[in-house]
Amino acid sequence: MKPSYTKKQGQYLAFIYYYTKLNRQAPAYADFQKYFRLDPASVNSMIKTLESKGFISKERGKARSIKLLLSKEKLPELE
Repeated sequence: MKPSYTKKQGQYLAFIYYYTKLNRQAPAYADFQKYFRLDPASVNSMIKTLESKGFISKERGKARSIKLLLSKEKLPELE
């Protein structure tokens, strides 16, 4: 059963997975901004949405603390 996320949310989730795998640390908000070419408010809004839906967790006030709560099998390919 596939989780109920939108295509855009799926791309953020896939980005978190691959960025963390390649860099051995979670992406910073600036990394999302650069990759998706978005402003800080858009990135912040999406991160809050992903967290409220239970797809990710993060520690408040701690940089690069995003943790993906889905397995790779439940993620789309990064475009």
